[in-house]
Amino acid sequence: MLLLIDVGNTMVKWALVDAAPYVPGSWQASGSAAHQDIEQLRDALRGHGITRAILSNVAGKAVRDRLQHELHSLQPTPFPLEWFASVSEQAGVRNSYRNPAQLGCDRFAAMIGAHALFPEQALIVATCGTATTVDALTADGLFVGGMILPGLGLMASSLARNTAHLPQVAQDSLSFNPFALNTSDAIMGGCIAAQTGAIEHAATLHAKRGGQVRCILSGGAAAAIAPHLSVSNQIVDNLVLIGLHTVAMTSSN
Repeated sequence: MLLLIDVGNTMVKWALVDAAPYVPGSWQASGSAAHQDIEQLRDALRGHGITRAILSNVAGKAVRDRLQHELHSLQPTPFPLEWFASVSEQAGVRNSYRNPAQLGCDRFAAMIGAHALFPEQALIVATCGTATTVDALTADGLFVGGMILPGLGLMASSLARNTAHLPQVAQDSLSFNPFALNTSDAIMGGCIAAQTGAIEHAATLHAKRGGQVRCILSGGAAAAIAPHLSVSNQIVDNLVLIGLHTVAMTSSN
């Protein structure tokens, strides 16, 4: 059994799969836990006969060490842990970063997943989590560049924390009104406009390079942002895990 793990800025997501290419709905089990609840993975993963694990981690060494300890104690016979890292080319995606290793491994994995799902299509891959990343991928798999901005929740909480008399608002509590008549709605409207504006701008610029572009969204805030986009879009959950699955199948061949 193959274990896939995506360690993000706040959550750990995982999936258990057979040694077969990714097909929607084919994972044997999947789940998630907050960083402070990493120990819960032992109960969720115990008894599955894991033989290999591939992991993406953007949360730093302390979280990596805790996760590694839990996984090493999971079975009498430890299984190898393969820490995914960005390289110049993998699974059909070519990394154009000046220093390929500096591209966030989660962004690289998400692009690999998107390219595997939508081959031969120009893509904008927007991952909407603690941060929002918006990356452009050509139809033949060339990553041409991207942008990073604060995520929807981070934008709203930053305003509340750093500006006098502005309230804290929840990203899923209010509907979008571009011309709001109260402060909470105005904050959320501005934050959503910033998110959608960045994604739409990237899609417009990318389309000028090579025609029709498909916009793929993933991450915890994707559902809050997608309805307000003026460009056609599709939400794909667990895009980093799909990318890791693709990498695992490619490297096993």
